[in-house]
Amino acid sequence: MSKRINFDNITIVLHQPRYPENIGSAARAMRNMGISRLVVVDPPNYDLNKAMKLATHTGSDVIDKSKICTDLKDALAPFHYVVGATARLGGQRQVINNPSKLAQKLAPISIENRIAILFGPEDRGLSNEEIRYCHALVNIPTAEFSSLNLAQAVMIICYEIFTTGLEKNKEFVPRLASRHELDGMYDQLKDILVRISYINSENPDYWINNLRHFFTRLKLCAKEVSMIRGICRQINWYGKKCYADGQKMLQNDVTREPEEF
Repeated sequence: MSKRINFDNITIVLHQPRYPENIGSAARAMRNMGISRLVVVDPPNYDLNKAMKLATHTGSDVIDKSKICTDLKDALAPFHYVVGATARLGGQRQVINNPSKLAQKLAPISIENRIAILFGPEDRGLSNEEIRYCHALVNIPTAEFSSLNLAQAVMIICYEIFTTGLEKNKEFVPRLASRHELDGMYDQLKDILVRISYINSENPDYWINNLRHFFTRLKLCAKEVSMIRGICRQINWYGKKCYADGQKMLQNDVTREPEEF
């Protein structure tokens, strides 16, 4: 059977989980589905013993090898593709995958790219600012009551990825730009577009968010990000040159002796 999903490239990221028991239960669910990489970001009440108790012997190695980070942006920086789990719909959360569709999409991406599946705090989920780090969103359909336990949500996503991995791969996706590379590009774009008055300096993040959606659909590679950043640098250089040339001409006009008639 050919390998369709590279499980070593799949990481579950838990952002500010409130209960260490949920971390342990999530680790157990991951291990049952063949996923062993876990990152925990800024947990307010982390207790290793409580996490281990719910992870049981099955998921203890996931907890042992897990990485604890203090900042979400830094935690996501190494990843090439980030998926955010959300229970809320509408607003900025328009394009949503269900778990099965998501797993199909992640299969070819995982072969050459590190993927993070991001879950927010149990009480409020991911904020609009946090989903800006995501290339895609996933929603678990439910009946009237939409609130799932964190470990249950992790299990459902991991199960769909696991079962999709049993199928034959049909598509190849090259190495994509990492979150760190993309964030650097967006910061540079925002700076240059404000300076040339293309976007409103009063609320640049609102305008740059449209560019985020556009580039996310394109699945930019590192080479393409480097090319866009190079264009920004050239625009910046040319703008400074034009300004310097204008200042020089103005200075020459001031110092030039008046012509005699």
